[in-house]
Amino acid sequence: MRHQFDDMDQQNDAASLGMWLFLLTEVMFFGGFFLGYSIYRSEYYESFVIGSQNLDVFLGGLNTVALITSSVTMAFAVRAAQLGKKNHVLIFLVLTLVLGLVFMVNKYIEYSHKLHDGLIPGYNFLWTGLGDGQTIQLFYGFYFCMTGTHGLHVLIGLVLIVWLLIRVWQDKFTTEYYAPIENFGLYWHFVDLVWIFLFPLLYLIGGLAV
Repeated sequence: MRHQFDDMDQQNDAASLGMWLFLLTEVMFFGGFFLGYSIYRSEYYESFVIGSQNLDVFLGGLNTVALITSSVTMAFAVRAAQLGKKNHVLIFLVLTLVLGLVFMVNKYIEYSHKLHDGLIPGYNFLWTGLGDGQTIQLFYGFYFCMTGTHGLHVLIGLVLIVWLLIRVWQDKFTTEYYAPIENFGLYWHFVDLVWIFLFPLLYLIGGLAV
């Protein structure tokens, strides 16, 4: 227990409050992306629909399943930590890590295809299909900014899972002190929730509206 706290409950409550405040700033951060996307999608509706149709719905759907499942395994890891079941914590954290890696591999594949097709916004952006290439490029700008920022959050989460695995292996947590696992669970659920909004907003809504 840190010296500035009276007891372990106070320390855990302070850590939990800090995490919720951090997540509030994250909501505002991603909220800016969602607001900007919504405004420009309304302005350039047809171009955003065309751009959306060129995204890989299968990989996006697979990533959605992977992250939702990882949210479940993370919840089990937190519960196991509460019960002091070290081996179960390790197992569920490893499963969460694997599912997160599946997400990142799929995202790498998807980005590679976009690079090959010349759909990276910038000087060499290549659009040969129907529609206005400039406004379609704007769609891909939002796509890469939003999914790239989200992917960075997933990557940070994977690093933190490895750190948690090491700490669990070293018996650093008890049934009274498992706040880092619980707070990371909140972070991971938030990252999953962001993707649940990103997937239909980028991959489905435009395509289904045609």
